[in-house]
Amino acid sequence: MPDSPGWWYEPKFDGYRTVLRRTEDTVFLYARSGRIVTQHWMDLAVAGMELRPGTVLDGEAVIWRDGRLDFAAAQSRAASSVTRARAPAARYPASYVCWDVLQHPDPAIGDLRSRPYTERRAYLLELLADLGPPIQPVPATNDREVALHWYEALPGAGD
Repeated sequence: MPDSPGWWYEPKFDGYRTVLRRTEDTVFLYARSGRIVTQHWMDLAVAGMELRPGTVLDGEAVIWRDGRLDFAAAQSRAASSVTRARAPAARYPASYVCWDVLQHPDPAIGDLRSRPYTERRAYLLELLADLGPPIQPVPATNDREVALHWYEALPGAGD
């Protein structure tokens, strides 16, 4: 694990990589390929309506099952038909773990992709401060000892 000034660490959550975009009227979720997958993750789209229009987040759609991340359930849900995705969504709602904000809803701030990590992180925390689960920021630290603890303790969170 890198150990030099300026490093920040985040645990990895195994799920389905998704970009969430809040427009004036709705929420779109996109797969890594750019394909719209909103209907597979409708529970996250509904929660995303609480975000300010113009927000674009990057993160991972995950499914918690029996206190553990269930990677297979997330992948299965993403690959299923829209009709088939509804039943697992009712039993095991998704969470959205965000690690970045790509677009801030305030036009004066706008596109954040070229900004430093710490600045984007501060904006992410501000945008999600009052939201709570199922949309939440990924934990992050600049303390290597904490990151080492996460590395040792968190592999058991998922399968």
